[in-house]
Amino acid sequence: MKFQDLLAYKRSFELAMYIFKISKSFPKEEQYSLTDQIRRSSRSVAVNIAEATRKRRYEKHFISKLTDSDAENAETQGWLEFAYACEYLKKDEFDFLTEKSNEVGKLLNYMMNNPDKFL
Repeated sequence: MKFQDLLAYKRSFELAMYIFKISKSFPKEEQYSLTDQIRRSSRSVAVNIAEATRKRRYEKHFISKLTDSDAENAETQGWLEFAYACEYLKKDEFDFLTEKSNEVGKLLNYMMNNPDKFL
């Protein structure tokens, strides 16, 4: 199984790329704070899924990495809230990104609740 074939990885990678593109318009003064943080957390979602597949021999390790990915997804949602509150995101952008993040969260939870399908 290649991690690139997992729907959760594909969706989280897409989300990270949407965030990267949209965050290019954030103010320069946010470059080393909000912009950097939201990019890092969104990328970590996908990367932790990739790492989880390398630990799939051991169910607890696999689930642990998916839990890390889920936590990074929650962090990303927190940064999206800040970006919206600071008016760096329009309402439709915020709603779109939040919906995509929620979808990733559902996929991760499915994987954590059904690890035998991925081990």
